[in-house]
Amino acid sequence: MKFTGKNVLVTGSSRGIGAEVAKVLAGYGLKVWINYRSGAEAADAIKAGIEAEGGKAAVIGFDVSDEAAFVDAIKTILDADGELSYLVNNAGITNDKLAMRMKAQEFTSVIDANLTSAFIGCREAMKAMRKQKFGSVVNMASIVGETGNAGQTNYAASKGGMIAMTKSFAIEAATSGIRYNSITPGFIATDMTDELKEEIKAAFTAKIPMARFGNATEVAEATAFLLSDHSSYITGETLKVNGGMYM
Repeated sequence: MKFTGKNVLVTGSSRGIGAEVAKVLAGYGLKVWINYRSGAEAADAIKAGIEAEGGKAAVIGFDVSDEAAFVDAIKTILDADGELSYLVNNAGITNDKLAMRMKAQEFTSVIDANLTSAFIGCREAMKAMRKQKFGSVVNMASIVGETGNAGQTNYAASKGGMIAMTKSFAIEAATSGIRYNSITPGFIATDMTDELKEEIKAAFTAKIPMARFGNATEVAEATAFLLSDHSSYITGETLKVNGGMYM
């Protein structure tokens, strides 16, 4: 995979898909800034693993929903490396509940953590990348943002909004040489899905044409492609990584 830039910030990368994205991008030669909100030890472990393989990494802890903290983090990266080449907005939360029982605060808390935080990241990345006339951003959305899902009105809204927001940023940034794309993972095997009962996993698997859950590496490689020079004429797109569950 060919990359013109030198570094990348991956939010929410101390565990799960984000951690795998960090490892894969480091394997392609990028310096990875590993973001965490509360998992400092896990982030340090990811960094140590990357460095053990000969890669470059740094840990940067902040809450992505805190606008001032996100702005300061971008400044820290620019001061340290002189550039921000790539951004992966991966951090997010869930707070599932049927819509009839969901309070407004339970809705907006997920919107803030998932969508507003990605907006801040996209905006600040554009400011940094415009100066170098180059950059690429990937927003980690979800199949639920395309299909909806019972009990996840807030999460679906945040991820559906992310898809639309990505297209808008792509239009605004195109003449500055900056690309914005999104990925919509389907059911991916992570520590979260490992907790599901086997009968629930079987029911979900039956709906997937490829008859299996995806793995985090498959999402990470798709992310690497969209960031890389190999997708240099792709912007505003949504790449489905879902085994054919939603086409």
